[in-house]
Amino acid sequence: MNIRSSVDDILSRTSAIVEEHKRSEGPLLPILHAVQEAFGFIPEDVKPFIAQALNLSRAEVHGVVSFYHDFRSEHSGRHVLKLCRGEACQSMGADRLADELKRLLDVEWGGTTADGAVTVEPVFCLGLCACAPSAMLDGQVHGRLDGESCAALIAEVRR
Repeated sequence: MNIRSSVDDILSRTSAIVEEHKRSEGPLLPILHAVQEAFGFIPEDVKPFIAQALNLSRAEVHGVVSFYHDFRSEHSGRHVLKLCRGEACQSMGADRLADELKRLLDVEWGGTTADGAVTVEPVFCLGLCACAPSAMLDGQVHGRLDGESCAALIAEVRR
């Protein structure tokens, strides 16, 4: 498939998503979530398309995508590890744990491992303050983490 047909396919699929949601109240967020679910990220080509369909500016759509940390502008790894950066987790060693994990995976925040297995993202509270430090791996939360338990999580998803 060439690039043009790929863009056409993306816009065609996005059009169906927009049609499904545009009559609901406040349709932008549901549309963006559905687009990300369909493609794994928010392709740049869909932003002006969505803006026009909802009578918004491209800047408004881009602003929403860039404001919410759950929206991505690039593909993520097969697994997404979100490490809590909240104060309770920091006080229980999350900074040291994050440094260990980033070193282990050879990535920085927002980066994906060379094998495409894991993307590491910061998140600013998972609501597990009593179980700090915590993380979320593919939507499942884990608390009271240390270097050993994090290494085990990583080993599990790399299998």
